[in-house]
Amino acid sequence: MGRHSSDGPDSFEIDWRADERGAAQRGEHPLLLASMRSGWAVMGATQFLPGYAVLIARQDDVLHLTDLPREQRADFLADLGLLGEAVMTVCNGLDPSLRRLNYEILGNRERYLCAHVFPRYGWEDPELLSEPVWHYPADRWTSPRDAYAEEHEPMREAISRQLHRIMAEAYAP
Repeated sequence: MGRHSSDGPDSFEIDWRADERGAAQRGEHPLLLASMRSGWAVMGATQFLPGYAVLIARQDDVLHLTDLPREQRADFLADLGLLGEAVMTVCNGLDPSLRRLNYEILGNRERYLCAHVFPRYGWEDPELLSEPVWHYPADRWTSPRDAYAEEHEPMREAISRQLHRIMAEAYAP
């Protein structure tokens, strides 16, 4: 699908950001890490905590984790763990100040089930490090300085490679 002359310079970004789940489902999400059993793993659109990733549920009629039948719920949580393992491995190799991962399923903004994986680092402000990531100032979530950029692409590729390796092991019969 090409660009048309009537498209503005940011039309591609607006399209996928307006429908992240649909873009992942169509294979058009530019930050896609992998298609997993239960959904799609993508890099977060903001990277003030490098390695931030999201697992988007495959089912389109699910808002809450408890909306999934137990077997699908277990698959989603297992995939979340695999995504976290890939993020942990890559981010720890890139920045030894990685302290832990925070896993969160909030359901407050998106109209579909998604889970967040946030790396937490020793270089973070101590007051913020001991708090949920959502205590970061609002501009950190929207500022162009923190947006996913070309400089994050090697990290995205490394997490994607690691995630595919982990999935091959975990999904093996």
